[in-house]
Amino acid sequence: MKFYDVIVLGAGAAGLMCALKAGQKGLSVLVLEKANKPGKKILMSGGGRCNFTNQYATHENYLSKNPHFCKSAMSQYTVWDFIAMVEKHNIPYHEKELGQLFCDKSSKDILNMLLDECDRAAVKLMTSCEVQTVDFMADQAVLLKTEVGDFETRNLVVATGGLSIPKMGGSGFGYQLAEQLGLEVLPKRAGLVPFVFSDQHKDLFASLSGTSVLASLTANGQTFTHQVLFTHRGLSGPAVLQISSYWDVGQSLSIDWMPEVDVADALIEAKKQNGNMSLLNWLSQFWPNKLAEAWLAHECPSMTRFTLQQLSKRQCSDLADSINRCQLKPAGTEGYRTAEVTLGGVNTNALSSKTMAVNNQPNVYFIGEVVDVTGHLGGFNFQWAWASAHAAASSLS
Repeated sequence: MKFYDVIVLGAGAAGLMCALKAGQKGLSVLVLEKANKPGKKILMSGGGRCNFTNQYATHENYLSKNPHFCKSAMSQYTVWDFIAMVEKHNIPYHEKELGQLFCDKSSKDILNMLLDECDRAAVKLMTSCEVQTVDFMADQAVLLKTEVGDFETRNLVVATGGLSIPKMGGSGFGYQLAEQLGLEVLPKRAGLVPFVFSDQHKDLFASLSGTSVLASLTANGQTFTHQVLFTHRGLSGPAVLQISSYWDVGQSLSIDWMPEVDVADALIEAKKQNGNMSLLNWLSQFWPNKLAEAWLAHECPSMTRFTLQQLSKRQCSDLADSINRCQLKPAGTEGYRTAEVTLGGVNTNALSSKTMAVNNQPNVYFIGEVVDVTGHLGGFNFQWAWASAHAAASSLS
């Protein structure tokens, strides 16, 4: 049975970060990854450019039963600490929008950086290695039985991720280990995920597939304004992914399809200025023509050929409601298959916010997505991976 000071389960963002930091302390470190390659989700992230952090990351960008839990780890390892490592490796990057930092070239740059740092720190990485059993001994030794042999460690770091994108290695193994230790695992569901529809809007959205528009989406007191993308099955795009983490099954969504325009007032003013303009042409000033045509045909078929002058005050009000105060009820989401993150997970009450160690089993650590800390879209989940990994590694010995 081979012994290591630290064994990390999972070669994703959090796992590799923790491994390299532990290795830099002179500890013997083994990373076990069940997939055939490390960092698969890193490679696919950000459209292949890896949105590796966000300049404006604070605890307010995260969902958790304990919204203050992430503060300690994030103060120990900031956005600028990770940027410093990126710059040390001469990786070119840029801000896309809203503080989101992307690689200029490829996500491979971030993965290769992590793997290079692991190599320099003599970290051993084993892929295609599925853990079969984990035994926690009375003397705090941890014994792991795998397909390729048995290992022993005095520090186990669980960085197995969540259930999202199972083809990239997502699994529930980390949650099983938490339950084995008697920890509470909070209800899990897909987050940062597209919506699907089965009602009368399904055909409308499918006909607009590939079209996008700026909109504001609201659910459970949260509002996000960004692009919404129509798909064959429903709605996607940044605003949809963001609000999906706050939406609950069975709820309606409030959508303002023209967040920068008070449609009722604008229509009344346009009637005065140019009453002979067609309603379709007026809508096309704000939307792609394809959307304007489809929306009128679906929502107001009797008004498709109206001029503004022909609109009654009531019709202006009804049209404004359908645009500025639209209520839609998704049938559900695309689920874990396309979800970027898993909401819920290991209850933070069982963990030290400073070290990520289990309170009653201080040689076992849970980091990254497996924990009940979920970031917004835009690099925040990577920053949590880096910060939580650093917090754990800092206390390893």
